[in-house]
Amino acid sequence: MNIGFDAKRAYQNKTGLGNYSRTLIHSLATFHPEHQYYLFAPKITGMFAAGAYSNMHTVQPQQALHKLFRSAWRSRFISGELSRHKLDIFHGLSHELPFGIHKTGVKSIVTMHDLIFERYPEQYNPIDVYTYRKKAKYACEKADRVVAISQQTKDDLVHYYQTPPEKISVAYQACDPAFAIEHPKAHINVMLDKYNLPKEYFLYVGSIIERKNLLGIVKAMSLLNGASLPLVVLGDGSGYKKKVKEYVSEHGLGQKVFFLNEMASFAYHDLPALYQGAAGLIYPSVFEGFGIPILEALWSQTPVITSQGSCFHETGGEAALYIDPLRPESIAHAMERVAGDTALVNSMRLKGLDHAQQFTAQKTAEVVMEIYQHELRTGHR
Repeated sequence: MNIGFDAKRAYQNKTGLGNYSRTLIHSLATFHPEHQYYLFAPKITGMFAAGAYSNMHTVQPQQALHKLFRSAWRSRFISGELSRHKLDIFHGLSHELPFGIHKTGVKSIVTMHDLIFERYPEQYNPIDVYTYRKKAKYACEKADRVVAISQQTKDDLVHYYQTPPEKISVAYQACDPAFAIEHPKAHINVMLDKYNLPKEYFLYVGSIIERKNLLGIVKAMSLLNGASLPLVVLGDGSGYKKKVKEYVSEHGLGQKVFFLNEMASFAYHDLPALYQGAAGLIYPSVFEGFGIPILEALWSQTPVITSQGSCFHETGGEAALYIDPLRPESIAHAMERVAGDTALVNSMRLKGLDHAQQFTAQKTAEVVMEIYQHELRTGHR
């Protein structure tokens, strides 16, 4: 098969959508080297090394007009180039497909990560909501197959867009295999010294936005009257971050909350060690499509405190402690248990690693490849 991808995120996005794209493309090329993979990318960066694979090819805009309007090339003009590369499948990895693809005869797949902008439109710019909705609805309507990264996302697609459930396949995402590589304590300590971090800490990973609820953690720390472990925050934000920092300052938590992005230029290759050095990951988000930091923590054998509801039980299974994200006292109680109960922590580590086996890169690649093959067996349009 010749399989094409919208690879913008793989080359340009450092976080969730980029990690999903890089991990999936890498996994497919590794476990299914018999196929050819074409990465349609408006811009090439050092975030993904396609040259390391003999079965991988990058496709960039060639015409002067397309080079000038790279965004339009990605959203519209790609459709006219698919037949030139003799593609069998084109996979949009992040909520969208190029307009006009349904007229090309090429089978199309789209991955939908979440519909958070539909659930919480007030947290987005109205123009962004309009744009996201237009692209997502088109993709779900015109794609031959919709891939949802969780059952929660599938349910939302049926509810908000009336996408037929039989058109949607759930394919859980994997994370970078680097998180499964165990680091010795000495290595972790060197990493902590490098960033001037405490030896014991809870960890928060994610954008600092209202939905992800970092303020809930610092409120929980305040309830513990200084008895909590320090908190290392990896992520950034703007208005909501300012609100969190004001609370930290007003409640005397300045020496206990470490905003890593402000302290140093954090290197991604240190992230597994940062997880493994933590007493636990606290992920009290109100809603997510999957919650990749949970999976990264499970592979790292790091205890997870996360929210009830949404997709979180799919990702965390029986390994996590579940809290009410809107009640700081619930978060505080879970923090006390993880910090003080060695037997519980050991059990969570073992259960977490066992649950993580459901989300290997190879399993994800197999499920997605079967989706491709199934669509081709049904014949072209």
